[in-house]
Amino acid sequence: MSRIGVFVCHCGLNIAKTVRVSELAQFASTLPDVVVAKDYKFMCSTPGQEMIANDIKQHHLDRVIVTACSPLMHEQTFRKVLAASGLNQ
Repeated sequence: MSRIGVFVCHCGLNIAKTVRVSELAQFASTLPDVVVAKDYKFMCSTPGQEMIANDIKQHHLDRVIVTACSPLMHEQTFRKVLAASGLNQ
């Protein structure tokens, strides 16, 4: 069984103005194998990255889904967090 974490970014208002971000995270928490689902204003920020890293360790995640801005902007940010946490190596 996988242990999945879902992290939904508001991206300030970029995403939050059209998507009910908190409801999306809440729905994700009900899906099979999802053990943690959270939303945060700026997942790419240092506190957002720390949240992901801490949850990977605390919940022993082996899969992570991040919904955020375009991967052109932040893919490497999240890849670094995952690699530092022992995922995606």
